[in-house]
Amino acid sequence: MEKKHEICRPFPPTRNPVRKTCAEIVSEARQSLRVQSTRRPFTPRDAHRQLFGTSSARVDRDSRPPSSFSLHAQNFDAPDSRPGSGTRLAPLNHEPKFPVPCDAKDAFKGVPKPPAEPLEVKRGVAGARARLLRAGSLPTIPPVEKRTDVTERLNTDSGQKQPSVKRLHSTDHTTVHCAPHRAASHRTASESRLKQPGDDSGVRPTDCTTGRRTELEAGVIATCTGEDVESLMWKNKIGPLLQQLESVAAGSSEGSADYLCDLCDGLHGTLAEADMLGRHCERRSGILRTLFRLIDLNSAQLNLHIAKLCLALCVSGNNLLNICKLIFQISRSENNDILFQNNSIIDSLLSVLHHEEVSASGEALLYCVGTLKFLSGNSAILRLLLDKNCMGVAQKLVQRLHTAEEAHFTIAGHILVQLTATLRNLAEHPDSRPHFVSFGVLSELCLVLHRHRKDRDVCTNISRICSKLSSYSECRLALAQTPNCYSLFLELLSKHHQKQDLVVRLLFTLVNLTAKSEEARLQLYQCSGCMDTLLRLYDSYQRRGSSPHTSPGKPAAPPLSVDEEDDVLVKLVSVLANMCIHPAVGPALANNTACLQLLMETLELRSMQESEELLVNVAATINNLSFYQEESSVIRHSQLAITKLMLKLLLSSSADAMLEATRVYGNMSLSKDVRDFIMQNKVHRFVVTLLDSKSTEMCFSACGVLTNLAMDPPNRVSLSLEGASVKLLDCLKDFGPGDWQLAGQVCQALWNLITGGSEEPLDPRERESLLDTLTTYLDEEEALKWTDNEDTRDYQRACWELEFQPVAQKLVRTLQTPIQTD
Repeated sequence: MEKKHEICRPFPPTRNPVRKTCAEIVSEARQSLRVQSTRRPFTPRDAHRQLFGTSSARVDRDSRPPSSFSLHAQNFDAPDSRPGSGTRLAPLNHEPKFPVPCDAKDAFKGVPKPPAEPLEVKRGVAGARARLLRAGSLPTIPPVEKRTDVTERLNTDSGQKQPSVKRLHSTDHTTVHCAPHRAASHRTASESRLKQPGDDSGVRPTDCTTGRRTELEAGVIATCTGEDVESLMWKNKIGPLLQQLESVAAGSSEGSADYLCDLCDGLHGTLAEADMLGRHCERRSGILRTLFRLIDLNSAQLNLHIAKLCLALCVSGNNLLNICKLIFQISRSENNDILFQNNSIIDSLLSVLHHEEVSASGEALLYCVGTLKFLSGNSAILRLLLDKNCMGVAQKLVQRLHTAEEAHFTIAGHILVQLTATLRNLAEHPDSRPHFVSFGVLSELCLVLHRHRKDRDVCTNISRICSKLSSYSECRLALAQTPNCYSLFLELLSKHHQKQDLVVRLLFTLVNLTAKSEEARLQLYQCSGCMDTLLRLYDSYQRRGSSPHTSPGKPAAPPLSVDEEDDVLVKLVSVLANMCIHPAVGPALANNTACLQLLMETLELRSMQESEELLVNVAATINNLSFYQEESSVIRHSQLAITKLMLKLLLSSSADAMLEATRVYGNMSLSKDVRDFIMQNKVHRFVVTLLDSKSTEMCFSACGVLTNLAMDPPNRVSLSLEGASVKLLDCLKDFGPGDWQLAGQVCQALWNLITGGSEEPLDPRERESLLDTLTTYLDEEEALKWTDNEDTRDYQRACWELEFQPVAQKLVRTLQTPIQTD
């Protein structure tokens, strides 16, 4: 009821007792100002998994990263023992001077010697300690933590059999992530440092007494112990595993791939247990060299295990790129999706996205995100991605891509194409919507649209996300609260008006935003150039027998099908219909000549057979505009022309088209010229027939037209001859108790037919039946007993009191007057 009264506001009541007031007409035409909704555009899936689909705007294949390539062991940098650096530092021209006393007999006697190898230190600790103590320049070396238990275990296992691969495979290392900035937990001999000038942290030389060790001694022993741990780990566990990998790979017998996968898992677990993952393992290059050689076996399952272990060892540079390419290559086949479900490689990929920067590893990030795009097309993996916080990682990556320097803008755009396609797939899952809202992804995507508004691929993917999510209230609210989103969408519509799939999705998003929000309708209309952009777009897609999508100086766009053109206009007209519901916007649109001409031209050019949905939406928009018929409005001067164009809808076989045309006739028939046209062309016969419809909406609209036609006395006779009064009485009996607004409209039509005429439209028996029915319905208790639902009882009572009771009482008094006269 509040909505109905709100609609009444633009129409000031008049005091003419013959013609009904505008407020009465609005009250009769229930739901005539209606929100227009439409179907969401269909998003086809690419037949093949590739970085850039066949419809991509990146037509230059030489300038975009490839989707197909070959990878072999020779493509990898075998050592990869240290992180790549931009430039090499020149050697220092400096000879260190050691503060040692000079011996005349032997000048080199006091010069300290470099530390011995670990095994030599173990054999001669005392000698080494003496030499170090004489130097008096070593800083304190902290004891190594978490090594004693490992050493003891290795010492006890040194004579035992190699542990089985299955037991190593059971080690849980799914949460291991590389940490580029993590300090090593042990020191090697080469990491010892001589005391620097000004450093007071070293140990001062002191006298050694029996049974007492200095802090320096404990540090040296701890260093040696740490080296022993890694050596023993390598000797007893890692080395044998690598040998097994090489020997099994050399045999390449049937079924060896599964065994190699078990060996890789065992190696991964052993390295994790010994805290040797990452970049601080001394013999890391040997491990990588062995793993890279296994890639030539060309087993997708084995290569995934190799890739996971290489990422855990924090490969970088060319090796990181090739590993990401390897994973991408595997993910291109849907048959391999099951391998990703049974492997924690997704965690490794998300870790790469979280840590790597576009400036250093842009292409690796591209193939990494491309893999996630393919995998997110699988519903089971889609659920895994949500559980592993893929949305949060994607949001952080989008933020980092915002700040990409101009030199990396192109690769950032390539990454965003893959990332936005991944987010589009994530949007399909119902559980993703709270994540889109909580992580603020929609506002981030609007920033991407602004920065990459020339990139049609990025814009199309984001438009797909918005069109999908705008169908849900929480996402619609988050998008509406994004600053300047309406002006951004209008800018993209203007810039990419030839790209139909982008245009239709942006328009669908605007339809959803304006469907239930008065604020959205006004904000969109108030954007600079809003109507110019929408009407120019309308004109561009208005089919007039030639391709309308070419602009001067631009290449011709591929021809569109009728359905594609109509799809754009259906969404665009729905935006106009929703906008004009706002009382400040409606009068402006009703007085916009270009807007009304385009709508009428569509009615004239299109046929019901090929463009039914479009014509129905155009009629609904004209119906909304017809409420703003000011004396000088354009729509008021075009009433007769619109009435003639509506005939094709009214006489069609489409129930929706007939309903919309009848609603338009209900508003337009306030004009005497329109009423005369309806009667002269026998349209009133068809309207009377609509009263037999089983649809309450159709009956309501037909009653509105008959109410207006019966205002002219000559018309009452014609309507009575068509049996309008009897059909109205049947309609009252059939629908009255369930729809009091319809019952009130029927009574108003009957009152216009009965009063003021020289002939009686009802015979005595029909008149008595009508009087009995009205008497029963005017009993409040009797009338409302038909309402079983308690939730709607208050609404029905309000409709009965406001819509039915006043006009029914007036009609009863009219019916009783002749009886009292007799």
